[in-house]
Amino acid sequence: MTVKKFFNTAGPCVPQKHYMLPAEARSGDLHQLVDEERYFVIHAPRQVGKTTLIQSFVNQLNAEGRYLALYCTLETAQGVDQAEKGIPILIAMLEEAVRLSPYATYKAFAQNPHPIAEIALGRALSEYCAQLDKPLVIMFDEVDCLGEGTLLSFLRQLRQGYINRAGAPFVHSLALVGMRNIRDYKAMVRNGRETMGSASPFNIVTEALTIRNFTSEEVGSLVRQHTEATGQVFPDEVVSRLFYYSNGQPWLCNAIAREIVVKLLKNDHGKAVTEDLVETAVENIILRRDTHIDSLLERLKEPRVRRVLEPVLLGQQVNLEFSSDDASYTFDLGLLIKNKGDVIPANPIYGEVIIRTLTYDSQYQLPTSLAGRYIDNDRIDMTALLKAFQQFWRENSDIWVEKYHYKEAAPHLILQAFLQRIINGGGRIDREYSAGRGRIDLCIAMGDHRYGLELKICYRSNTREQGLDQLAGYLETLNLDEGWLILFDRDPEKDWNQKIYWDDVTHQGKTIHVVGC
Repeated sequence: MTVKKFFNTAGPCVPQKHYMLPAEARSGDLHQLVDEERYFVIHAPRQVGKTTLIQSFVNQLNAEGRYLALYCTLETAQGVDQAEKGIPILIAMLEEAVRLSPYATYKAFAQNPHPIAEIALGRALSEYCAQLDKPLVIMFDEVDCLGEGTLLSFLRQLRQGYINRAGAPFVHSLALVGMRNIRDYKAMVRNGRETMGSASPFNIVTEALTIRNFTSEEVGSLVRQHTEATGQVFPDEVVSRLFYYSNGQPWLCNAIAREIVVKLLKNDHGKAVTEDLVETAVENIILRRDTHIDSLLERLKEPRVRRVLEPVLLGQQVNLEFSSDDASYTFDLGLLIKNKGDVIPANPIYGEVIIRTLTYDSQYQLPTSLAGRYIDNDRIDMTALLKAFQQFWRENSDIWVEKYHYKEAAPHLILQAFLQRIINGGGRIDREYSAGRGRIDLCIAMGDHRYGLELKICYRSNTREQGLDQLAGYLETLNLDEGWLILFDRDPEKDWNQKIYWDDVTHQGKTIHVVGC
């Protein structure tokens, strides 16, 4: 019986069940690392294919017959800080990995574990390796879920076994797999200390690999598998839009394709796949906040993420250190990426849900009467809308800013909440923001009409002139002749009569309305 394949959005991919691309092509040469007896890290954001990769690699190694390879997830020990409690759980997980492996002919793992946790794991691995007729390779998954004490003991015991391998049997090669690079494991246990001393458990790791996103060509290859199975075509322009919104993030690619095929077209493979369906699928995923997105956005509450993300929301690169532990952590989460020296959201979907998440409560605290106001026959009265916002900002800014964890970015977020409340269900806001741009650009689409806005915080005397130049350039890219420059003045020495104003100017051939807030 032939199994009907589908786009997978839950758990590792299985070749017999899912449309998928080999993850090996998106990572380094794992075979060489194993042959060279290396201990290494594989790190990448959630749901890009880490578990799929290492489970497939374990199967390959076992099929080749030169090694006994085990897949061992450490997720059961999540958050267990004390080694006395955590290490026995890790030993039990290894015991389970041995039991489940059809290639492990010798099943007796840690039958009489050492009573001291700081020795038990290393001793169990050494004794097990001594009974094998081939080298042992282990892929440890979800390593970064371990609490500090358990993680440190785990790594120290691996290091002890590694440096003594010439005299006592031990693991031939292993991988530590999770979201974080090795530097982030160091940050987890450093507790403010600048060094852990010469016996650092991290110096046995010789390589740190990651798994890249799909290329546009690979996205096309993925959906063509569906075409070959069903005859339903994803045209080139649809593939381009799918890639644009996901930036090749594997879970998002599968989620958008599945939303179209299963939810929107009801598995009717005779219906055409169009660009409009991509737009609808993306909006549905954003509104539904599936587990993948929701778990990622929970990280927005973390201070170390806020310290990196807030300059991006403001369009500033000031005080953003790319090499800091905070920046490395946020990049490893997959929220942001470095692009040509700038920092931007990892893809347009994440960029949109970040803003909507941070403004969600504000949207629904705003009066319900705002919904649809200032809109008539798909036209927005932007002058009336922004003058209403000026009055709202004058009366409420002090109270509303205090509601935000991201206080510096609060003016931008509150205005975007105001706009989203008005156009919800009737239009779309396309946002361009990143550290280094010096502003946030918005294009509001309502029917066939588009409106270009630029948001800036006044930090310097030339902010207005700089904003006029920037908005004129942005309007040129949109092929628009009119735009709105919103300037937030946070100077506590100025009164509201100085901050609130409206100027209509012509700049570089564009009509620009300067909106002081």
